[in-house]
Amino acid sequence: MIRHAKISEIKDILNITRACATKMINNDIFQWNEHYPSETVFLNDLKRNELYVKELHGEIIGAIVITTHMDKEYVPIKWLVPNGNNIYIHRICVHPSFQSKGFAQELMNFAEAYSKSNGFISVRLDTFSQNKRNQKFYEQRGYQKLGNIFFPKQSSHPFHCYELVL
Repeated sequence: MIRHAKISEIKDILNITRACATKMINNDIFQWNEHYPSETVFLNDLKRNELYVKELHGEIIGAIVITTHMDKEYVPIKWLVPNGNNIYIHRICVHPSFQSKGFAQELMNFAEAYSKSNGFISVRLDTFSQNKRNQKFYEQRGYQKLGNIFFPKQSSHPFHCYELVL
């Protein structure tokens, strides 16, 4: 089941993102670190009612943020469709123990269905340039790579921006 997160689940979500960060670092992918994602970021997502969790047998195994807010870093990107009626995906994660079982696909299916049913014209996101697995994941879903942005607190490497027109 995918549903809105509760404040009591923030610690579970942070444990998932830390486990994901450790796995990525062990694979020389320095996408997430001690600065990101943070408890403050998830609390803000929760306050805006944009944080969702994937629950399996009563356990939180993943999360995703679905928002209409466009980060300032996205402004220079030449998007496929005009700004204003778009969804942005952030902080998608599945605990490493549950990866490669289709749960990330399920989270993305949920986000894309939410976007379509609410009349949005595209879904936008970014992924780390060194994370080839994520790039392949989004490209197989039909997302188009459009440009690069930077998050200096996370990495000196760029993040690729992607968009799927619905």
